Amino acid sequence: MNDVYGDFLKDYLDKGKTSTIWLHNNYAEAEEMPAEVFFRKDYEITDLEAFALRQCKGKVLDIGAGAGAITLILQKRGFDVTALEISPGAAEVMQKRGVQKIINTNIFDYQDEQYDTLLLMMNGIGFCQYLDEIERFLHHAKKLLKPEGQILFDSSDVLYLYENKKYEDDGYYGEIDYQYEYKGKKGDWFTWIYVARDIMKEIATKCGFQMEVLFDDGSDQYLARLSLKS
Repeated sequence: MNDVYGDFLKDYLDKGKTSTIWLHNNYAEAEEMPAEVFFRKDYEITDLEAFALRQCKGKVLDIGAGAGAITLILQKRGFDVTALEISPGAAEVMQKRGVQKIINTNIFDYQDEQYDTLLLMMNGIGFCQYLDEIERFLHHAKKLLKPEGQILFDSSDVLYLYENKKYEDDGYYGEIDYQYEYKGKKGDWFTWIYVARDIMKEIATKCGFQMEVLFDDGSDQYLARLSLKS
C-alpha cells in the first residue's frame, strides 16, 4: 500500500516536525499541508468539532481517525471509542499515542460490532468519493448502528471554488481529486467528496435516514446528524 499519509504522520510523531507536505488537487495550485492539524489537542479543535463531541453518545466508532486526535479526546472523556483507519502508518501512530481500540481496515470490510455513534470529522464522509458511494456507505452503516444509533458528520458546499471559472467535469462539483507529496514521493490520486446539505438530505432520505443540521459555521460548513427513520 502506498501510504504517504502514514509516512508524514509517523515523522511528525517521532520528530515533532516534517518536511514540506504538498497536497495537489485538480482545481488550483498545490497547497502546503500542516501535519500538526492531525495532532490537535482538545483546546485546539474547532467550535463545530466541540459541538459534535458533545452530541456523541454510548459506544462510538471514529471513522477515518487519522492520528487519533478526536479518538483520544473521547477516550479521555470516558467514552468507549474505537478508531477505524485504513492507513497502516496512521494506525501505528495511534497505537504509539495511546489509542486503546484500533481497527486498521476499510470501513466497507468491517461489520463486526454495532455502535451508538458513527463519527466522521474533518469531512470524514468525504472518503466515499462520489454521490452514489455515499448511498453505499449509508446502507452499510445500518449494519453498524444500534437501533437508536446516529451518524455525526460534517461537510461543506464547495461551489465557491468555481465562482470565477466554470466547472467542466461531468460529475458533481464537490468530487475533488487530491494527491499527497512528501519527501519527493507522491501518493496515489484519490477523490474526496464535499456534499452540499440539500443534496445530502436527499441521499439520506432515499436511504431511510432523517437528517438534522446541528451546526452551521457561517462559511458553508455544517454538522449534521443522521438517524434511522422509525
